[in-house]
Amino acid sequence: MEQRDLLEYAHPAQGTESVHAFSQGNTLPLVARPFAMTHWGPQTEEGNRFYKPSARQIQGIRATHQPSPWIGDYGHFLLCPQSGRRLLGAGQRNSTFRPDDTTLSPHYFKTVMRRYRTTVECTPTERCALLRMHFPNEEPARLIVDLFDGACHLEVDRARGTLSGFTRANSGGVPDNFALYFYVELDAAISVVGLFADGQVRPHTTEDGDGLGAFLEVAAGGTVTARIATSFISVEQAQRNLSREVGERSFDDVLAESAATWNGVLNRIHIDGATETQMHTFYSCLYRAHLFPRAFYEYDESGSPYHYSPYDGQLHPGVLYADNGFWDTHRTVYPLLALLDPARLAEIVEGWVQAYREGGWFPKWTSPGYRACMIGTHLDAVVADAVVRGVTDFDVETAYKAMLKNANEVGDEAGNYGRRGIRAFAELGWVPHDEVDHAASRTQDFAYNDFCLAQVAHYLGRAEDYQTYRERAFYYKNTFNDATGFMQGRLRDGSWETPFDEFRWGGAYIEGSAWQCTWAVPHDAAGLIDLLGGAEKTVEKLDHMLALPPHFEVGSYNCEIHEMTEMAAVDFGQYAHSNQPVHHVLYLYAYAGSAHRTQYWVRRVLDDLYTPHMFCGDEDNGEMASWYIFSALGLFPFCPGHPSYVLGSPLFRSATIHLQNGRELRIEAPNNSSNTPYVQWTEFNGQAHSAADVAHDALLEGGTLRFTMTDQPVERPLAEKDRPFSLSNE
Repeated sequence: MEQRDLLEYAHPAQGTESVHAFSQGNTLPLVARPFAMTHWGPQTEEGNRFYKPSARQIQGIRATHQPSPWIGDYGHFLLCPQSGRRLLGAGQRNSTFRPDDTTLSPHYFKTVMRRYRTTVECTPTERCALLRMHFPNEEPARLIVDLFDGACHLEVDRARGTLSGFTRANSGGVPDNFALYFYVELDAAISVVGLFADGQVRPHTTEDGDGLGAFLEVAAGGTVTARIATSFISVEQAQRNLSREVGERSFDDVLAESAATWNGVLNRIHIDGATETQMHTFYSCLYRAHLFPRAFYEYDESGSPYHYSPYDGQLHPGVLYADNGFWDTHRTVYPLLALLDPARLAEIVEGWVQAYREGGWFPKWTSPGYRACMIGTHLDAVVADAVVRGVTDFDVETAYKAMLKNANEVGDEAGNYGRRGIRAFAELGWVPHDEVDHAASRTQDFAYNDFCLAQVAHYLGRAEDYQTYRERAFYYKNTFNDATGFMQGRLRDGSWETPFDEFRWGGAYIEGSAWQCTWAVPHDAAGLIDLLGGAEKTVEKLDHMLALPPHFEVGSYNCEIHEMTEMAAVDFGQYAHSNQPVHHVLYLYAYAGSAHRTQYWVRRVLDDLYTPHMFCGDEDNGEMASWYIFSALGLFPFCPGHPSYVLGSPLFRSATIHLQNGRELRIEAPNNSSNTPYVQWTEFNGQAHSAADVAHDALLEGGTLRFTMTDQPVERPLAEKDRPFSLSNE
C-alpha cells in the first residue's frame, strides 16, 4: 500500500471552539496514539473545556482521559515547563504563545512559551509521552507537575531525577481505590526538587495530600527531555510501560514512530479529487474516529495484557476498554471499525464483554466505569453489528448473556445500566409515559435493542429466543399515534399524552421533539414507512421536516439547551444534524424510493455543516466524524445490526479503501463535482447495481463500486427486489 504523509491534513483542534451553550464539536485537541490509554493536549484554561484555539495564553500540557466535557476528566494532571523565577501558583504560571509558533498534530505538539523563552515539544505512545524542553541556557529551569483536586501521593528523588506518585482525581465512575499512577524522569542533572500546595513549597519530598504539585529543577537550562509514564495499576507498572514503549529511544525516534502509526491509520483510505478543504475535513474526521474507546489495559512482566477494573477495583487478566457513549457511537463508529479494522473491533468488543464479567452488566456509558447517561442499551447494537459483519473473535456466548440480562432484568434506578421501564415494555408493549421519562424514545430504543438481540440469537442458533425478540422488535409500533403521525408518549392505560405539541422537546422524547425522535426505527424502515402512510407520504413528511422553520419549545428541559440552539443556528428545518437521533434520517428517502433526495441533502450536510475547524454539534467519541467518513464515501450503515450499507452520494472522484484482508475497495465517481450531487447509475464490479444498499461481505471482497454522477435528480423508484433490508420485509 502506498504510504502518503497525511498528517498535515488531520487537525486535533477541529471542534474545540465550543462553549457550554453552543457546541461546535465539544472536542479536545488530543495528541495521542490511536485508542491510547492516556491522551495529551495543550491546556489554555481550567475546566473540562480546557483548550480554546483563540486563546493566547497556555498553562501547560495536560494528561487527560476525558471523553466528553459533559462526563468530565479522571486521572488527569498538568505539565508546565518554566524558566527563570520559580512561580508555583496556578494563577501565576501562564505564558503567552502564538499560533504561528505552534504545531498541533495527532502525533506531535510544539509551541514556544514566550514568557519563559522556552520551546516545548510533546509526542505520545499508548501509555506514555516524551516532553522535550529547550530552556534558555545558563538559567534555572524546571518542569512543574501539578495535580488536580483529589487525594494524591507524590515522591521526588533528586538523585535519580524522578517524580512518582498517584492521583485519585476523577468525575465519577470509579471505585474508592481508583488511582492514576505516574512516573517522570529527566535526562538532566537535578539541582532542586520540591513539593508544593497552593503555590507554597512543602518541607518534605514525600507527601500525601489533596491537589499537590511538584517540581524538578535544573540549574543551567538547555535541552531537557522528560519521560512520562502512566498506569492504572502501580508506579512500578508505569515504569514497565515506559520501558516497554519508550526504552532508551530518543524523542525523535518516538516521534517518527508516532507519525508512522498515525499515517498507517490515515492511509487506510486514499481520496482523490478532493478540494484542500475536503482533504483537511476528511482526514481530521478519520483521526477523530480513532481516539475512542480507550484501551484500558497494560502488559505484565511476561507481556500478557491485564488491567485494573473500574467496576470492581481488582486486577484481572485480559483486555478492557473505556470511555464511550454507546447511544452515540453504535451508529457509525463501530460499523466503520468493522470495515477498516475488524481485528481492533474484535478486541474492543471482548473488552466490553470483560466489563460485563467484572460489573455484572453491560455499560451504557462508560468513563471509565458505569456512568448514568442516556437511554437504551446500545452496546447490544455494537455486539450485533460485529457479529453480523463477521467479526466474532470474542466471547459471543457471554456477550449474549449480557444482552439477555439487558432485555429482561431491571437495572439500577440511576440509569448506570439496564433499561428503565423494561418490565412494563415487556408486559404492555410500550414504556408508559406516566411512569418513566422519555417513554416514547425508550420504547423505540428498546425495540431496536431487541432486534439486535434477535440477530445474535439467530447466529447462536437460539431459535426460540430469536422469535421472541424479533416480535418485541415490532413494539415500536405501539407508540405511534396515527392521529398525529408521530411517535408519542402513551400512558399505562393505553391513552396518549395530552396535550401534544410536535415541537416540544423532552417529556416523552430524549434530546429532541417528535420531529427528531419519530424516525428512530433503523431496523424496520419498511414498517415505519407503512405507519407513515406509504412511500409517498413518507417522502412528503421528510420534505416537510426539512422545510419547516427550526422552531422548538423547551418542554421538560425548562431552558434552551445547546442542542436546540444548534438546530436553530442552521437552515435545515427540523433536521438537527447537531445531535445523533436524526443521523440516519436523510437515508430514509432511499428506502422510500427517492434516493435523489438522499443524495441532495447528504451532500448539503457534508458541504455546509462540516469544516476542518468545526462540527455542527457534539462530536461524541468519533460518531459525528464517522458519519462524515461514511457519507463522503457514498455509504451509510443505516441499521447497525444488519450487514449492509445504504448508498448515498460520494463526495470525491475516487476513494480507495485498503482493507485489512489485503484487498482494495475502490469507490469511483469520475465525473463528480460540486455541481453533480445526483447519482445517475451505479455499477459494482462492472455489473449494474440497482439495489439501494450493498452488502458488507461484498465490499470485503474488494473491487470497484462506480457511480455515474449528474447535475439533475434521477427519479428511480425501487423495485421490490431492490429494497434495502427491513424487519418487515425480511
